[in-house]
Amino acid sequence: MVLRRIFFRWLFPAAFVLPLWLFIGWIVFSGGSGWALLWLFMAAPAVFVSQLILTLVVRARASVRESRAVSWRDAAGIGVWHVAIVALGLFDSRIFFPLLVLSVLGALLLFWSSLAQLWNEARGVATVMHTSDGTAYIPPVRERPAAPVDGEVIVVSETRRPD
Repeated sequence: MVLRRIFFRWLFPAAFVLPLWLFIGWIVFSGGSGWALLWLFMAAPAVFVSQLILTLVVRARASVRESRAVSWRDAAGIGVWHVAIVALGLFDSRIFFPLLVLSVLGALLLFWSSLAQLWNEARGVATVMHTSDGTAYIPPVRERPAAPVDGEVIVVSETRRPD
């Protein structure tokens, strides 16, 4: 649960840190030619926007808001995607293109996975039950009991007055 909560807290900062890392990596690791700079000016905003969209879709789920933790599927996908982006910022020409493809596919897969999880949680689930004579019915929704409120208790005792 701790790891999933760390990913939950990391989602918004990652939208700013990962594009910044691409710029820092280009400077530190000598990204090289003008083509790499042109790629960088397209990739950094793309990473920023895709991370923000992914964050909003993941945080839109009720289970994520309740537990303040992403699902294990989200944690694994986001982890692999972020490692690919960090490795992409190293600008190693031998693995640059495969990492670029992996990061783009990872973003698309994460987006669709998050949408599928959101859809599954958002749609209404109705259970149809049958009586002994075969009549179908939908059982009533059970509401969660309200948490007891500790408050002030006033006790009024009645005493009889002599007539």
